[in-house]
Amino acid sequence: MMGKKMVYNANRSKTCYFTREEIMRKTVAVLVMFLIAAISGGCADGQSKGLADIVQERCKAEIDSYCKNVKPGECRVLACLYAYKDKLSSRCEYALYDVATQLQRAVNTCTYVANECRDDLKTYCSDIRPGEGRLLECLDKNNEKLSSRCKQAQKDVGLK
Repeated sequence: MMGKKMVYNANRSKTCYFTREEIMRKTVAVLVMFLIAAISGGCADGQSKGLADIVQERCKAEIDSYCKNVKPGECRVLACLYAYKDKLSSRCEYALYDVATQLQRAVNTCTYVANECRDDLKTYCSDIRPGEGRLLECLDKNNEKLSSRCKQAQKDVGLK
């Protein structure tokens, strides 16, 4: 049983064993769902459509087989894929992992810029509703007045 983890059900009467790889796969699947839900409507608006296309293309067989009657939107297709996670092809699993990685990078980028530009956002963009790139547009309009920290953060992530 080397490399396996013992898991008990609620009444501790049955024992299941999972390899580290199985646990990692299940964890990645859950993280993908949360990351995609968290980022939708966030900082990486233009990116999220492309990432959805990756999943749509690389998980086409699974979507056609298991999720064909699921109405797209609000992460319903991803929830369906999660329900069939034990039946996903390696290609689909990798697509989900790849998308999760890209989304994590986008979240890190947004967090970094938001932290470095916090004071500038409060000063120049407090009346701007977040989403669809409006805050970045506001920062761009006020570029001459921005702090050096904010300008450097934008440069660091390739926004300038």
